[in-house]
Amino acid sequence: MLAQRTLKSLTRAVGVGLHSGQRVELTLRPALPDSGIVFRRVDLPQPVDIVISPEAVTDTRLASTISSGSAKVHTVEHLMSACAGLGIDNLVIDITAEEVPILDGSASSFVFLLQSAGIELQGAPKRFVRILKPVEVREGEGANVKWARLSPYEGYKLSFEIDFDHPAVDSTGQRVEFDMGSGAYSRDIARARTFGFTKDVEMMRANGLALGGGLDNAIVMDDYKVLNSEGLRYNDEFVKHKILDAMGDLYLLGKPLLGAYSAFRSGHAMNNKLLRELLAHPDAYEIATFDDEKNAPKGFATLARAW
Repeated sequence: MLAQRTLKSLTRAVGVGLHSGQRVELTLRPALPDSGIVFRRVDLPQPVDIVISPEAVTDTRLASTISSGSAKVHTVEHLMSACAGLGIDNLVIDITAEEVPILDGSASSFVFLLQSAGIELQGAPKRFVRILKPVEVREGEGANVKWARLSPYEGYKLSFEIDFDHPAVDSTGQRVEFDMGSGAYSRDIARARTFGFTKDVEMMRANGLALGGGLDNAIVMDDYKVLNSEGLRYNDEFVKHKILDAMGDLYLLGKPLLGAYSAFRSGHAMNNKLLRELLAHPDAYEIATFDDEKNAPKGFATLARAW
């Protein structure tokens, strides 16, 4: 059978939150089959578990935030993207503050952490959410339109198009398609960093945001160019980061998708709205397992290679 996956051993990381600027420690621990991915706020007087789900998402401004009661964890999408890219089903994430560390601004540090702990197959079938008919959410009209869609596809592929009116972005690819069947998430997607504009950073900092952001953990642009001395990691790094974010946002469903995601100018809010729309239509999906991993779509059965 195609089995669920967790870690072989625990692993740790220390960093700062992108928006809070707070020092934060993460401990990633193996978890039992069918327990899913759980964030645990261990800094609170009584530790609080936050189980990932579309309904647990309570804020989507600039990042995806999950909550349980008054306990929150901000900026979960890059770590969740790494879990999606490596097919991690069950994991406990101990965290000592209310924001996941930004590390280098991409998912590659989280991929390295997960792979360094080792990935273990478990004695339970991996459960997918298979899309049976299209589901779409849209906002705006004309030049302001944005949308996101899930469609049937026996595998998992994502296509995304951005539309930024900025010289540095215009000179790169603004549309990209990625298929998990390629098995190349770590190489082709995980290294794409978050990005922002100096004019927005000044405004965000005035509002107590982006306090931990800088050239070492984001692509920063002025009105004309990229300010990072090393330039871009991919020719189309901007739109690839949007794919990275979408993979993390969609993995908050709690199970991997079998389907095709396509989007135009989508973001955290619309990705969450899409998941909630899917769950509102029980006839649009089913839970799927594979008794023989040979019958699983390409890219799902093979354990991701270590670095």
